[in-house]
This record gives sequence, structure tokens and C-alpha cells, in this order.
Amino acid sequence: MLQRLSPESVYRLCPRLPKHLLALGKVESGSTVNQTIIHLVKLRVSQINHCCYCQHMHSQEARNDGERQARLDVLPAWREAPCFSAEERAALAWAEALTLISQKMVSDDDYKNAITAFGEQGLMELTSVILEINSWNRIAVSFQFTPEIN
Repeated sequence: MLQRLSPESVYRLCPRLPKHLLALGKVESGSTVNQTIIHLVKLRVSQINHCCYCQHMHSQEARNDGERQARLDVLPAWREAPCFSAEERAALAWAEALTLISQKMVSDDDYKNAITAFGEQGLMELTSVILEINSWNRIAVSFQFTPEIN
């Protein structure tokens, strides 16, 4: 296997990348998008994008912030799982729609549910988080970042 750039090399060679991506995903205090939703969205988008590095990181962060493992276990099947709130479902549907936009246009139902759950400002905050994690996934997958799993 060809050795690719390490995370450290990527960040050293292009220091604006982490700076700007972290700023893109920063949610304003008082936002309708809470930390639980951010964790779920980042993990779900990373699952869709097959990013092992980000899946490992965001599941660990979610657990550290009190997320139950049982909910993380069923996240790929969130539509069938009764343990997610209406707001979480709206956020997950919006995240999937934006992540898979090349395959299918964003539906009016997904937009309506997201704008109803989060309002205009919250929807833009959520969208910026989704843009951030999709960007990180593309970096981590293309350079084959690998998490340290014990």
C-alpha cells in the first residue's frame, strides 16, 4: 500500500485547513442545534462517507459527552429506531440529504422538517456543521487516516 500523507503532514502543509474547517463547524451559543445533534450528525455523515477515522473520533466524543452506546449502535437505522427525537430525526434527514445530494435532490419534506425544527438560523448552523464534517471526511478518506484503535 502506498504511504500517504499523515494528518500531521496535511495540517503542516496546509495550516489553514483545520483553522477554517473548525470555524465553519462552530455553532453559535444559544443555537437550536445542540451538542447531541452535532455528535449524531457528524457520526452519521462519517458513516455514509465510510470514514473510519472520523467515525472513531465522533463516537468517542459523543460517549464522552454522555451519549448512550445503544443509540450509537442503531444510528445507521435511525428511521426505524424509536429512541431519536423529532429534532434529531430532522437533523439526520437533513445531514443525509446534503451528504447524498449528488444522488438525489433535497426534498421539500426534509427542508420543511429541518426549518421547522431549527428555524432559519439553526438550519444554517446545522448546514455548516454538515459541510464541515463532509470536508473532514473527504480529507481523512483520501489520505487514508487511520485511528488508533486499542
